[in-house]
Amino acid sequence: MSRRTFLLQSAAIVATTLAAPAVFAQQRKLRFGVGPFMPTMEDTKRAFTPLFSYIAKQMGAPDFELAVSSDWAGLAVAMGSGQLDAAWMGPWGYVIANNATDCQAIATVKYDDKPTYHAIIIGRPDMDVSRFPDDTRGRSISFADLGSTSGWLIPTYYAARVWKIDPKAFWKYSEGAAHPANEIAVAAGQVDLATDYDRNRNAMIAAGRIKPDGTKVIWTSEPLPNDAFAVPKSAPREFAQKLQAVLTSLTTEQAKEVMPPRYTGFVSATHATYKMIEDAGIAVGRIKAKS
Repeated sequence: MSRRTFLLQSAAIVATTLAAPAVFAQQRKLRFGVGPFMPTMEDTKRAFTPLFSYIAKQMGAPDFELAVSSDWAGLAVAMGSGQLDAAWMGPWGYVIANNATDCQAIATVKYDDKPTYHAIIIGRPDMDVSRFPDDTRGRSISFADLGSTSGWLIPTYYAARVWKIDPKAFWKYSEGAAHPANEIAVAAGQVDLATDYDRNRNAMIAAGRIKPDGTKVIWTSEPLPNDAFAVPKSAPREFAQKLQAVLTSLTTEQAKEVMPPRYTGFVSATHATYKMIEDAGIAVGRIKAKS
């Protein structure tokens, strides 16, 4: 965690404000955070600003600030140090943050009206893979950032507990890439295999960034809970409840206006929603079980 950075996007944030405890929304501007969901931080901020603007208005806040983290784990630092009132976090990023700061999930986002998605491993279209992972031994593979649920945690967990392999010995292994970069690297023939998630692959195909037959899916995980909307441990109960109500009351039609494409709203969640992600993190030794 110490080597990760959290990049704030507003010069108006000052140290005294960042250190202040969360208070009820009407008294000051709200401070939101979001993970690196798009190819660049600027893309992410542009795509998610309408939603956070809508939330701030529904919460009765006079204004809001939106910070975009440079990696999936960066939000844990911000959440634990009093910099944020709420954040949209990847599932594994949320579990890391919860383990470190006891922040709490209040909602799970819906994508194509579903609160779940799948981790995938893609390969070059000319690869013949009858048995996975056996037929891929010795191939080059790119895992995503260590803070990624689908791009690092879940394939690492499957490797250790299901496939019974050491990925760094079984493959020509690298890690730390963004999901879009993984898709492009396989499509360009730079690596044989890469981790991703189905939502990202579908979005990139729809946007014309990769061709449908430019790569192929060779492994798919069980359903995983979608991204979490979380509040810090210090958040007043009435604030968390009101924010949860704002999120879960968002209609599909409203979501089309304020959310990135194909996101359709939220369902209520608790930390228990992400137990399978937490269990995987404990199993691979990245977090410790709480006593």
